[in-house]
Parts: sequence; C-alpha cells; structure tokens
Amino acid sequence: MPVVVALLAVCLGALSLGVDRVRCVDAARLAARSLARGDDSGVAVSLARTAAPPGANVGVSSSGDRVTVTVTSARSVGWLGRFEVVGSATGQREAAGAADP
Repeated sequence: MPVVVALLAVCLGALSLGVDRVRCVDAARLAARSLARGDDSGVAVSLARTAAPPGANVGVSSSGDRVTVTVTSARSVGWLGRFEVVGSATGQREAAGAADP
C-alpha cells in the first residue's frame, strides 16, 4: 500500500508540473502576441501574470523587431523537492500602421 501511495504522489506531482508548464507557455504566448501588436509592456506583463500560475515571474526582452517573453514558475512538490517550469514565446513586432486584412 505505501508503494501505491508514493506512486500516486509522484504522478500527481508530475501532473501539476505539466499543468504549470502549459500555463507558462500560454502566458508567454499571450504576452508576446500583445507586444507584437504594439501594446505597452506593462499591459503585456499584466496579461501574462493573469494567465500564469500564481507567483510566476515574467521577463520581457527585445532584439530588433523581435520580442521574447519568458514565464518562470517554481513549485514545491512535497517530498519530491522544488521544481522550476519555464515557458517562453517569441513574436515579431508588426509594422506601425499595418492594417488588418
């Protein structure tokens, strides 16, 4: 019985880390898309924090016409330890005044 409980704990911990990973990637994509459209970085970071796991860190960097958003979340999974999950997304800034089709 203890082996079954330990296996269940490991599976649930892995599942929660997987969910956090997906949330980090989604949050990074949301913010990168916002920045690519020309939104203010404060707005984009706010969007990312809303979609990210609680307590996640959001980093924004740009190089030329590209913006990259990285969302990092740390989670303690009981006796398994502390794990860090990261999601990032890169977008290309739209030209100013570009019209939607």
